[in-house]
Amino acid sequence: MKHKCRFMILAIMFTLMLTTPVLAEGMEETSNFYQTIWSLLPPIIAIALALITKEVYTSLFVGIIAGSLLYSNFTFEGTLSHAFNDGIVASLSDPYNVGILVFLVILGILVMLMNKAGGSAAFGRWASEHIKTRTGAQLATIALGVLIFIDDYFNCLTVGSVMRPVTDKSKISRAKLAYLIDATAAPVCIIAPVSSWAAAVSSYVEDGNGLYLFIRAIPFNFYAILTVVMMIFMEIVGMEFGPMAKHEKNAKENGDIFSGMQTLADQANTDSNPNGKVLDLVLPIAVLIISCVIGMIYSGGFFEGESFIDAFSNSDASIGLMLGSAVTLVITSIYYLLRGVLSFKQITYCIPEGFRSMVPAILILTFAWSLKAMTDSLGAKQYVEALVKNSAGGFKTFLPAIIFLIACGLSFSTGTSWGTFGILIPITLGVFPLTDPLGVVCVSACMAGAVCGDHCSPISDTTIMASAGAQCDHVTHVSTQLPYALTAAGVSFVAYIIAGFIPNAFIALPIAIALMIGTLFIMQKTMQA
Repeated sequence: MKHKCRFMILAIMFTLMLTTPVLAEGMEETSNFYQTIWSLLPPIIAIALALITKEVYTSLFVGIIAGSLLYSNFTFEGTLSHAFNDGIVASLSDPYNVGILVFLVILGILVMLMNKAGGSAAFGRWASEHIKTRTGAQLATIALGVLIFIDDYFNCLTVGSVMRPVTDKSKISRAKLAYLIDATAAPVCIIAPVSSWAAAVSSYVEDGNGLYLFIRAIPFNFYAILTVVMMIFMEIVGMEFGPMAKHEKNAKENGDIFSGMQTLADQANTDSNPNGKVLDLVLPIAVLIISCVIGMIYSGGFFEGESFIDAFSNSDASIGLMLGSAVTLVITSIYYLLRGVLSFKQITYCIPEGFRSMVPAILILTFAWSLKAMTDSLGAKQYVEALVKNSAGGFKTFLPAIIFLIACGLSFSTGTSWGTFGILIPITLGVFPLTDPLGVVCVSACMAGAVCGDHCSPISDTTIMASAGAQCDHVTHVSTQLPYALTAAGVSFVAYIIAGFIPNAFIALPIAIALMIGTLFIMQKTMQA
């Protein structure tokens, strides 16, 4: 199988190189594929290869090379320059991306410190006494994910580090933990008025009405709401389907929580202090939450006179999370030294070990950002924008459902929700005024579709973070999560058709929830038959 996949990759690249003309000397250096459907080919190649080969690094890199080939019209020098200078190097030198990577590294160090100090083990012992069932452990994970609504990156890694000992004790597969983390990250942030996502969406709306529009759009954000409803329903009735059912069966019956994929988990193994207490885990997490919130409002100008809401709306998540995590690292180190659970030498040992544990996530993120740069340089955003504008006039009542599908596809292909917001929200507001109820539904459809595509995409940074937080094999997480996400997406699509005719949240939302529960109930009965 591996040899066939390698041959297929080489065949695709060789065929593309032979069937496309090389840029001749003196020709204008503009891609022949700019703002065409071919601009979506690089992420499609990367995603398809990742799902076929189960190897994400090579798949992403092939996608980057494919994008560079298209951009340079298949010239050798242009391909190399665009892939590395405009892709990988540019992504790693972007201040926002660097801040996120620093946050990742520090969080990896904090997790290593908490494990070494015995905090994670102590919490696991406490949880085993108070959380007796698998359902209880999963509902506790969902609850914690909902409570940490500030930022999806922060959510993924924090929930993962806190709940891993609990879910491992309850024999819950890492694939299921990764799904619970991912499903309470972006879907919860996108319906939380005080979050980095609310700030991002608000920034795309003029005249200071962004937060007002965001709040009005929450009841119509069907995918986010239905994802939470779906999780809770499945945990209560004990329902699993698709590849996830196999992983959960292995975990429950055989105690194999990894289903043979232990690469990331092995990196986190460390001897812990037997004298650790629950406070050694809870205190750093609490300090991290408070510090990150303060860091975000600081980046938005709160201490320069801005109101809390305005400061949060103008905040830079990269700066806020980086500063908050750095302060937490200092406070946590001092606390462990004073407690006597870790020596200075042990703390310094955790620094490179924590960094090492985040290398897979950092590598995938770097390649994912670089792949996004390839699609941007090929004009994928402009191509989708023109597509939406051309179809907006004739299908007004079906427009919410159409926008939902387009947002899903764009976010899935590019791996970014925020970029999808930036493309589709201004277009939607150009078609509908803020006072039009259907315009609010369309903005919600854009946000829901962006989160759905982000949720499904193997090159999404949030999906990558969820894999890292659960210490689950990334392709395993994507393949097991996909059937669940597509189920919620299908019901959401139907709900947006209904909302296009009845743009009233008090009618459309209950119908959507009833459709979601009814669909799951029918699926359960079908599987039992």
